[in-house]
Amino acid sequence: MIFDSLDVSYGDMWGSQRGMTHPDPMSRAVAARRHAAGMEYAVLLSARERPLALVEYWPRRMWRVYLFDDRSWRMQMIDLKPHSAGMLLAHRNTRWQFSHEQEHSSWNWDVQETTTVSADGQVEVSSEFAGPRGALHALTAEPTGVPVRRFQTPVESFLCPVPEFGDWQVFAPFLAQQGHEPATTVVLNDVSVEEGSGPLRASGIEQLFIPGACETPDGPAVVEPVDAGLLRITSGQLAVSDPGWIGETSRTVAVPPGEFPVTLSLLRTTRGAGVAAARVTFLDIPPHEWEMALRPEEDLGLLGEGQFYGVGVDTGTAAFMDATRTVIEDRLDEDLFAALGSQFTVELPGTEPEPNLIAFRAGRGDGAYPVWIGRTDDGQVGCVVVDFQLRSADGGE
Repeated sequence: MIFDSLDVSYGDMWGSQRGMTHPDPMSRAVAARRHAAGMEYAVLLSARERPLALVEYWPRRMWRVYLFDDRSWRMQMIDLKPHSAGMLLAHRNTRWQFSHEQEHSSWNWDVQETTTVSADGQVEVSSEFAGPRGALHALTAEPTGVPVRRFQTPVESFLCPVPEFGDWQVFAPFLAQQGHEPATTVVLNDVSVEEGSGPLRASGIEQLFIPGACETPDGPAVVEPVDAGLLRITSGQLAVSDPGWIGETSRTVAVPPGEFPVTLSLLRTTRGAGVAAARVTFLDIPPHEWEMALRPEEDLGLLGEGQFYGVGVDTGTAAFMDATRTVIEDRLDEDLFAALGSQFTVELPGTEPEPNLIAFRAGRGDGAYPVWIGRTDDGQVGCVVVDFQLRSADGGE
């Protein structure tokens, strides 16, 4: 196919095999801000509503290009890294062959060929095929399995310019490797989504803790606030974290020391009950405004429509604790996770005046969840809420 224009859209990185459009699209403006900040994003280049290439920008100025053939199958992956001033080196080029569509959809390739190129132009090519029962065998290899196709070539043939943001014509020549020939001049058409209302907003968080009937995507439900005990803060820093990954997933908020009540919002439906949200209250004053709990390096301007920075959960469990609190990892299964199999919340006490830890099930299990700070009209922290997004303020998803 000869093309003289490319449609350009932006989104989060998605690995290309998960579809032909961005599952999490973003505006051009957000992508540009991410590029300037050195954060990852993806660019989809398409023509006639068919994907031709997905370009991923990685931290440390690394790039990855996925190429699609005329069937819209992902057939190639090219990794590029900085080489010299203003230039990128295509240092790894991987191609696949598939016998039929079912094999492609399940990613069972017949042949995988990988070409690696060093900074001085030393080229090494290895080929593997999927033998019986999926075993891999080298097509061209020495007895040790090391590829024997090695040769020297001018490295310039593997270089391309580092693109400025929006200069995606730089990658157009790569498309010829899958039979898509660029015209002399290639016009780029921006078809990305509008910037919209920006990051996720904290609308109606208070309603998550109001008892009574509500509607959810699973049908009628009942909200039941539950007392989960008193949280002891000694350092003046509240941490919200997966108790199995303290420090790695934590979000911290400066709060006063003392003991403060923790409340769970249980959502009961015909399918069972789950923790919809958890709150620790520092002042018995209704919040005047809500803000997302951020780390110092995080910038709301880098988030797309409805996105958020949140606490990561990898054990199906989240917790409130003092930022100085630690756990004995070898005892977590017995002391915490086993108990959460039959109840919604567990306290790991600390010897007074040491801080304790109050853990609870994450309503949707593993994932990332927004943490909201409710501030009074004079800016004090009135409460902190982690929302597990089982329902929104209006009862929807």
